Amino acid sequence: MEQIDQNLTGKFLIAMPDMADEPFRQSLIYLCSHGDDGALGLIVNKPTEGLNLNAVMTHMGIDVARGVAAKGGRALMRFGGPVEPGRGFVLHGPDYEADEGTVNVSDAIRMTASREILEQVAMGSGPQRAAYFLGYAGWGAGQLEAEIADNGWLVASSSSDLIFAEDFDAKWARALRGLGVEPALLSSSGGRA
Repeated sequence: MEQIDQNLTGKFLIAMPDMADEPFRQSLIYLCSHGDDGALGLIVNKPTEGLNLNAVMTHMGIDVARGVAAKGGRALMRFGGPVEPGRGFVLHGPDYEADEGTVNVSDAIRMTASREILEQVAMGSGPQRAAYFLGYAGWGAGQLEAEIADNGWLVASSSSDLIFAEDFDAKWARALRGLGVEPALLSSSGGRA
């Protein structure tokens, strides 16, 4: 098996066309952490069915009457992955950092998993750009590297525009085209040279 020697934190994983397992079929995942112990990522191109930020904040008892609806409260929640589907995450720019729970993923992207960020968003003082997720995708030690070696994923540089964009159905193809690959021409079976 080919060894993956680099840390893939801050990269995209693009599902290969033959990946039929839901929820990973045609998924685009932003890797928030990757190391010897495993990896954690968020699927950026799959919204939850009809669940928006206002509904989540209301369920959590956060007052949304302070104008959050006008500033993104109707944003769809995204399905971050099948692990801990009740756990929330926010990807955002570097203009916001919580007292606790913020991880610097890259120079351009932070991840926060705290109630504080939602309270700040409700008051209008949260990050300028943000994407909201429930659940995450996780891999144990060596598992992601094995899936990449078995041609399950393509690895690509990430883009803030693709992370925050809401054209969910087009993101997978846009990420492939960013690699110079036309999705319709991509073979569903990989090979090795």
